[in-house]
This record gives sequence, structure tokens and C-alpha cells, in this order.
Amino acid sequence: MVDDLVRQVRSFNRAVTQTIGALHDDYLGRHRPLGESRILFEIGEDGATVLDLRDRLDLDSGYVSRLLRSLERQRLVTTVPSCADKRVREARLTPEGRKELRRLNRDSDLLAKSILQPLNETQRSKLTEAMATVERLLTASAVRIDEVPPESRDAQFCLSRYFAELSERFEAGFDPAQSLAPTLHGFEPPRGTFLVMRLHGAPVGCGGFKREDSGAAYIKRMWISRGARGLGLGRRLLQALEAKAGSLGYRMIRLETEKSLKEAQQLYRSCGYDEVPRFNDELYAHHWFEKRLS
Repeated sequence: MVDDLVRQVRSFNRAVTQTIGALHDDYLGRHRPLGESRILFEIGEDGATVLDLRDRLDLDSGYVSRLLRSLERQRLVTTVPSCADKRVREARLTPEGRKELRRLNRDSDLLAKSILQPLNETQRSKLTEAMATVERLLTASAVRIDEVPPESRDAQFCLSRYFAELSERFEAGFDPAQSLAPTLHGFEPPRGTFLVMRLHGAPVGCGGFKREDSGAAYIKRMWISRGARGLGLGRRLLQALEAKAGSLGYRMIRLETEKSLKEAQQLYRSCGYDEVPRFNDELYAHHWFEKRLS
């Protein structure tokens, strides 16, 4: 079964690369390969840091540098120190680069139309719907989960966004200092963990656990950014936390949630968590859950 799926993915990749002309050195007839064109698209009218380009395109820094040097030789791009941080290099389009970007956008539209044109209306709808599904699933596949120090910048970024959202959603607002986990103390290995989900280098989710007095792994601070919801990331994050807890010897996981977080309650129940009587004095909790790890 897995081999059949792999063959289908490879067949799909071949069809797409041939259809969009990715195999040619003159992508869209612009006398440059696809890699250089993608760099121009990503820089855009507003510019982008070299680090952002690397993360967005999942390319190593050496390859990005080579692409940028080629575009600089063509006088389409210039790289300068960022105004915000002189240590950071920022790529910007030259006036000729902006003209080239407009030509690329025009030719990309023509390519898309050429793919749709031979199809009837029903086929076009099916194709674009399938493309939307593929894009969504590929985005989910691109998300990476990393264990990070609780004091790391990405961990704190996620927490700040999470706390802001809870303040919006809870009737009485939210003050982390009043909760049972005002900080991430105790989430460090070897008894705890804190995981961050990243999409093209940008943090889009987090969650962790620490050891509870009962000996269970106590999950807190699970959050997925609004822009990344609907990709199954909450379930994937929960499963990653369970796997980590199991590897550390935990046999029980506990957590709680607030009454307005209906989606969280549904997730926990669908993942095999049983609702149990109150087991702590969390101010912002109305439902308590636990699950025994096999």
C-alpha cells in the first residue's frame, strides 16, 4: 500500500514539473531557470531578507546566495543591510527587476490559462478544487516539529500569541499569572518538553508538558495559529506530545480546557481522552481530561 502511494506521488511530481515547464532552463521563456524566477516572486515589491527567502523556499543558504548573485549580475536584484538590523541582509528588486516581476506575473497568468483552456467547465472546477486540496495537504506536510528551550524566542512568540487569543475568547479575559503554569518552568527535559511547529521557518504552533505531582505528564499551552488551522496540526501536535511523554516513561497524560474552547474539547475526545472529575484548581478550566498511554 505504501509503495502504491509513493508511486502516485512520484507520478504526480513528474506531471506537474512537465506541465509548468520546471524542467527547462528558460522558465516561462524568460531565459532563466525556475529557481531564479521563484526568488524574484518571493522578493516581490516589498523586498525580503535573505533568511526569509531561505526559509520560505526551504533552500540552503549557499544555494540562495548563488541565485541572488546571478540575479545581481543581471541587474535585477540588489542586496543591502536591513534598515532594522545591519547584520541582516535584505534583497530588493531594482527598477528593472520590478519590470521583470511584472512580466513574470503576466506570463504566469498565461501559463495558468493555457492549462485551463483545453478543459470544460466541470473539469476546470475539479482541477482547481483538487489543486486547493493538494496545496493544503502539502502545506501540512511542510510543517516541522522541533523541541526547543522554553525560553527560546519562538516559544515565547507562540505563547504571546496564544495568551492574546485567550484574552479575546475568554469572557473574563486571561491573565497567565493566575493560571497553574504562569511560566514554562518545569517544561525542560528530562521530565518535560516544549515543542514548536514551524512552517517554512515561521512558528505556527506550540505545546508542552511538565511532570504533575501525580506522576502524570501535564499538557499545557497547546496552540495553533489561526492561519494554520484546518490542516490537522492540533492532532499531530498532540500525538507528538504523547510520543515524547511515552519515551520519557510517562504512562498517564492529563490536561484541562476552558468551556469556550469547543474545538479543543472535540480534539481531546476524538484522540481517546476521557473526561474526568476536576483534578486541580486551574482558574481557567471547566473540563478535565486524561489518557493512559499504552
